Amino acid sequence: MENWQGVITHFLGLLSDNLLLQALLIALASLLVAWILDRVVMASLVGIIHKVRATFDTQILQLIRRPIFKTVILLGLASAATVLNLEESWKQITFSILITLALITWTVFFIRLTSLLLTQMAASTTSHHWLHFKTLPLFENIAYILIIGISVYYIFSAWKVDMTAWLASAGIVGIAVGFAAKDTLANLFSGVFILADAPYKIGDFVVLDGGERGEITKIGLRSTRLLTRDDIEVTVPNSVMGNSKIINESGGPHEKSRVRVRIGVGYGSDIDLVREILLQVALSLDDVCKDPEPRVRLRQFGPSGLDFELLCWIDQPVLRGRILDRLNCAVYKQFRAQGVEIPYAKQDVYIKELPKQRNDE
Repeated sequence: MENWQGVITHFLGLLSDNLLLQALLIALASLLVAWILDRVVMASLVGIIHKVRATFDTQILQLIRRPIFKTVILLGLASAATVLNLEESWKQITFSILITLALITWTVFFIRLTSLLLTQMAASTTSHHWLHFKTLPLFENIAYILIIGISVYYIFSAWKVDMTAWLASAGIVGIAVGFAAKDTLANLFSGVFILADAPYKIGDFVVLDGGERGEITKIGLRSTRLLTRDDIEVTVPNSVMGNSKIINESGGPHEKSRVRVRIGVGYGSDIDLVREILLQVALSLDDVCKDPEPRVRLRQFGPSGLDFELLCWIDQPVLRGRILDRLNCAVYKQFRAQGVEIPYAKQDVYIKELPKQRNDE
């Protein structure tokens, strides 16, 4: 027993006189604490959360294990460097390196955590309508730039680099670039708002203010492209799309679209027969939806006849032209077969009197 006490006393004496040994023991102790935290505490928490099937929380704990492990070791190395009583210049270099390593470690963690959180939010269908998988890369890039920018700023500060001049220069350059590329920036911000608000999506049929009608084929950050029924691609800057009235024919609670067939019949026609013919024509076509049911409306007493309107629904807006053609042809054939007159513009010329013939004899 006395031998052990002597060994311990001798070891403590060496420890009090040898700063390098003290620093080594502190570093080893920090490594041990980090290992215990990583292998025992964090592993236990991951196991408990995994049992209750909290997958998202498990992923966060898996991400934070390595940064905590490395941070504990870096703190131990910083304590060891303090014990060594290094010269001021070497101490500054040592602490700058340790702070840089810690910042890099936590920057990687926050980048991965941000990606995980944004992906989880984009996958949610009940909230965050402004964030979905189309806008996810945009918000990820913005978050990455902010995280890396803050990290770089503190790394330079750790090395005693004055960032005032750099920030001022960056501000001046940003103003100059903003004025030079104002149209591009306007399209960029409009593209962000379009992607976030989603007034239309790829595959929708829209009608622009200028009358162009087509299918949306691409929504970019600078422009939106649509393909017309003539297979002509129209590229519209997002700043124009953002400030224009856009009719989305594919929007609403479903993709169904209503078509209107306007037809006039002569005065004196049997309006009940006209209604029956129009409804039979609509119901006879497979492309016309049975729900909602087709309907017929007598709109007005026109100058030349009675103006009727056949209202029916189709499954997709792209079918509008084809189905209108079939409906018009079928209505015309049935009206001819049933003897229903379709009025048309005509003029009657009345001669009040013939000019007198001149007798040249």
